[in-house]
Amino acid sequence: MTLLRTALALATLAFVLPATAADATRIPHLDGDIVIDGVLDDAAWSQAVPVELGYEISPGDNTPSPVHTTMRMASTRDALYLSFHALDPEPSKIRAHLTDRDGPYRDDFVGVMLDTFDDHRRNYEFFVNPLGVQMDLIREEATSNEDDSWDGLWTSAGRITADGYDVEMRIPFSTLRFRNTQGAKQWGVIGLRSYPRNVRHQLANVVIPRGGNCLLCHAAKIEGMEGVQQGRNLEVVPTLTVTDAESRDRRDGDWHGEGVQVEPGVDVSWAPSPNLTLNATINPDFSQVETDQAQLDLTSNFALYFPEKRPFFMEGADYFNTPFQVLYTRQIANPDYGLRITGRTGSGAYGAFVARDATTQLLVPGVLGSGFDVLEQPADVLVARYRHDLNASTSIGLVTTARHGDDYRNDVAGVDGRWQHGGHTVVAQLLRSDSQYPTSLGFADNAPSGAAWRAQYDYETRNWFASSWHEKVDPGFRADLGFIGQVGYDKSLVGGGYNWFFDKGSKINRVQLYSDFDITHRFDGQLLERELEARLSLNGPLQSNFGVQGLTRSRFWDGRLFEESYINLFASAIPRSGVQLGGNFRTGPQIDIAASRRGHGRFFDVNGSVALGRGLSVNVDLFQQSLRRDGGTAFEATVLDTRLAWQMDPRQRLRMTVQASNVDKDPALYTHPVNRHARDIGAQLVYSYKVNPRTAVYAGGTLGGFLDDEHRDLFASSRGVFFKLSYGWQP
Repeated sequence: MTLLRTALALATLAFVLPATAADATRIPHLDGDIVIDGVLDDAAWSQAVPVELGYEISPGDNTPSPVHTTMRMASTRDALYLSFHALDPEPSKIRAHLTDRDGPYRDDFVGVMLDTFDDHRRNYEFFVNPLGVQMDLIREEATSNEDDSWDGLWTSAGRITADGYDVEMRIPFSTLRFRNTQGAKQWGVIGLRSYPRNVRHQLANVVIPRGGNCLLCHAAKIEGMEGVQQGRNLEVVPTLTVTDAESRDRRDGDWHGEGVQVEPGVDVSWAPSPNLTLNATINPDFSQVETDQAQLDLTSNFALYFPEKRPFFMEGADYFNTPFQVLYTRQIANPDYGLRITGRTGSGAYGAFVARDATTQLLVPGVLGSGFDVLEQPADVLVARYRHDLNASTSIGLVTTARHGDDYRNDVAGVDGRWQHGGHTVVAQLLRSDSQYPTSLGFADNAPSGAAWRAQYDYETRNWFASSWHEKVDPGFRADLGFIGQVGYDKSLVGGGYNWFFDKGSKINRVQLYSDFDITHRFDGQLLERELEARLSLNGPLQSNFGVQGLTRSRFWDGRLFEESYINLFASAIPRSGVQLGGNFRTGPQIDIAASRRGHGRFFDVNGSVALGRGLSVNVDLFQQSLRRDGGTAFEATVLDTRLAWQMDPRQRLRMTVQASNVDKDPALYTHPVNRHARDIGAQLVYSYKVNPRTAVYAGGTLGGFLDDEHRDLFASSRGVFFKLSYGWQP
């Protein structure tokens, strides 16, 4: 989630008081279609019902909107139509750029949230910037998670005018899921406009009080749409991926690879009813076009987390969310096929999928660290999740994951519950696992088993918020399809804070003070960590967020306790349209994990993005981490991640990524051999042409190199080219 999308979430997701019952707005039926071209000249728009976005919900506290916005809504038998007439007193200051889909959250934009089941559980979000670039998400009310991996098939257009901008949207009913009632349908609707200037104004059609944990409770009601047609709800997407990758281990070495690999596949999606969706894939294309964000951490002994980017796993991921992350789909590394079902009942939701994975990747957890291992054998995968809503405030859920191979199995099952009322939320989960591993892996226990449980209470009002939780994970607990990197511990946390909101016109519009205390023990009672943390943050002009964070803790490592602490300064701002700057600086005593010695650490991160015109943008992230001890610099690591993108038009995009890392260590300060100097560099160039999210062409190449003490000169160690084609067919 981008910084400004996070700001949008913070501005809108913290609302709780139940809305006053009101009559639903009737959505008129149109006899003919409207041309989606960004020009509001179709006569049919005069039949649409107008809805004013009259409230500023952030930073204003439901004050009158500073600019005028009219949303119009109507429907035909097969689609919902929306238009937005967004007036602006200074049209030259409208922020609008050509970007890839789901990209322009820092721009001006308008859109709508649709609670199509009208149950305050899950909603669709459709947003469009003034140039017609689409953003669509699915938001889960229980966790406030927004998932932009979901890509619906819908049409939009935008146009900047002399007095603001206009947007038109056509959302086919086949893109949505809703109750298949015979008569009129009732949905929840929130219209939104993001108006970024010195501050980011968030405008809505409804009053949304600050504080609490229910946004959809305040949605306006619309009704109508009798006899709408969802079509066949069948989509077939054949794919073709061609790759040729090679590598070598020294400058004068031979290049090795498997030659040109041609992988055809097909994905099928079918929704036999509005409450049920089936997805099947044969020889699926799980290739990842976008490079992961560069990461490096020399002060942690736990595996790094990388988000999922593969479409088959990202879509519908919210169906499988639980308090513990028992599903981390990047653990399914190379599947041969997959079958998924997701759906809703009158009182709940369910999801399940099976897959055959050609490689069994393991996240091996421990008390003080974790890492990845690979078991060279295929495995069968099963994941299932069901949630039942007892009433509007209470739900219970069941989850199970299973992965089986030769002399290997891992089974996890559990139950969870959630209660939410007003500003109070209680969440709990209990899991049990049973596993069997081959002796070839060399584990101390080849048949571990154990339990994990967590209980959490949160409270939030307009100004106050607090949280407390406790979790315990047995040493033998394993969730091989999840991302649970620590076992054999119990941990408790209590924390809270206060928000100060300031009147419109103040340079500072919000100040937040937060503090928490947590303590962690090993399963045998040994103290692992005792930590006190505090943070002061302010939201100010230029859409800025800045502040200071402090931490002090006792941390167990290599048989004894170390004292660590740091002060962290952070800031971010958007000084003008298309420019975002941010950074943080941290300093204080910390452990050198590799040497089990205490030193003085320093970390800084500087990042920014600049739009050069409508379609060209540059993103740079530079961070450095170092530790001084025993009269010298034990290590210094620098990582650079640079991304250049040229959006030629709404369909064509050229992107180049360059990532580099440099690590220097002083061998004299370590008792075991270490590389004095190591450097990695990699580059990727990708061209894409997208007709829609399903029909697209990608072509590109990669090149990587490294050096270390054994290979003192930088040399090319990997190279490759790829081509990917997909076509979305709806018979």
